[in-house]
Amino acid sequence: MNLNDFRFPPLFAKIGHSLPAPLCVTPLILLLEIARRRDYLVAPESLYGKQFRLQVEDLGLVLHFRCEQGKFKALPKGSVADVSLSACAIDFFKLATAQEDADTLFFRRRLKMEGDTELGIAVKYWIDASERPAWLMQLSQKLPG
Repeated sequence: MNLNDFRFPPLFAKIGHSLPAPLCVTPLILLLEIARRRDYLVAPESLYGKQFRLQVEDLGLVLHFRCEQGKFKALPKGSVADVSLSACAIDFFKLATAQEDADTLFFRRRLKMEGDTELGIAVKYWIDASERPAWLMQLSQKLPG
């Protein structure tokens, strides 16, 4: 099975759209905070005070959060974002595991960015330069490409 073209079935998006925002964003915030505390994701100061929106298209999830002094905090649904990133779940996974970089996904039109372009570029460089934990890299190697 080639994961490049994998998309969750439309039923997942319907379910995702109906979930309460706190239920959707809390796991992301927990993961970001764990990564931050273990020094995998140390946010640069250019992200401080900025608001972000991640849309996982095939799961119907829209996640709003803020970076406050390097810590990640959930925001209510509908919050205005400084920058918004949209992609399918597998593309966010590839970005997180460094199987693909943000530029490649962007130019293949698999990652969409809206809002503050300068901030989006800062986020892109931050993600590309971040260290990945060994367990995440091992997981990515076990999945078919």
